Amino acid sequence: MEDAVNGIRGEAAVILAGETRKVCLTLGALAEIETALGTVGVEGLAARMRNLCANDLMVVLAALLRGGGEDGLAQTLARSQIGVDEAAAAIVAGFEASV
Repeated sequence: MEDAVNGIRGEAAVILAGETRKVCLTLGALAEIETALGTVGVEGLAARMRNLCANDLMVVLAALLRGGGEDGLAQTLARSQIGVDEAAAAIVAGFEASV
């Protein structure tokens, strides 16, 4: 990884397709997720996150990767070899690091 993870900023290091990547729940990523999932506010987002489909997982993961500065990977996410468990773990790490 080019840059070290900044825990104070809420960044987390995750393994995706065998490589260490950085995710971060920024305000921009949160807004992107809310818009893509059609939710308003944290409570609405929390309820919606309980029932994510595969496309939703990709949207949320891509937003968290962009928040972590991983723009290139976010753009090619759909073609990568990232498993569902891997994606879910990365999303959890991104949200947990923001607390």
